[in-house]
Parts: sequence; C-alpha cells; structure tokens
Amino acid sequence: MFGRKKLNDLVAQLRPDLSRESLGVGPDFPGVAPNPLLSRAARKRNAELRTGALALGVLVDWREVSSDGSPRVVLMFDVETADGSSFRGIADEDLTITELARLSPGQTMPVRYRPAVMDHYVALARDADPARVQQLADEIASRKRT
Repeated sequence: MFGRKKLNDLVAQLRPDLSRESLGVGPDFPGVAPNPLLSRAARKRNAELRTGALALGVLVDWREVSSDGSPRVVLMFDVETADGSSFRGIADEDLTITELARLSPGQTMPVRYRPAVMDHYVALARDADPARVQQLADEIASRKRT
C-alpha cells in the first residue's frame, strides 16, 4: 500500500501543477486526493467543511483535475476569516461548465473552513446567507481600515 508521503510524491510527479509548492501551501498540507470519492478521509473532510466556519476567499488561481462529466477543479484562495486570520486555502470542487467559465482571479467568494484543524482545506459556501456574507465582508473591511 502507498503511505501518505508516497501518494503525495506520486501525485506531485504525475501532476506537478498540484504539488505543494505550485499550490502555495506549506509542507503540512496533506495534498489533493486523487479521487475524493474513494478516500474516506476526503469524504469526512468534505462533510466537515460543509458545516465549517464562514470566511471570504479571494480566488488566486485554479487547476482542472479532471473533466469527466462536471469538471473537478482545485481552487486556490487567499482566505480571510472573521477573527482576522489569513491563509492560503485550497478547495477541491466539482463545477459546472458555466461556473468554470465564470472563474476569474481576484473574485471574492464565500468559503467554509475548519478552525480547529487549519489544514489549508476550504469548501465553497454555496449555501451561505448573502446577508451574513455581506456582514463578514464589512467586518473584514472595517478591520483593514483601522
């Protein structure tokens, strides 16, 4: 069996664009799962992220991982949280062709993260209340002004 390190090394060899260095994350980043549907840890992580804390992410870049059916994309965000923390966040998402075509660097999107883990993983907060997202944006903007 492959250990986590060997699997991450293999993914980095096969897809250098998905390496830790290319994604802009540190050595503690667990890596992108080759197939999150087959990975118990990835399924658990995604379930936790869907109920995680709300933050704002500014889209830096993205990489298409697969294009079977709906495109699977790794999105890289510069994330700012309500408590003032910031980090590079990685979201592994299935997007529609329309959503993929609308991606633009610099775009701000609501994301969810796990504050207790802080492992660089985030998920798009598609269910976020627009009023709460605006409130969070105002909090972050007021903190930057002071």
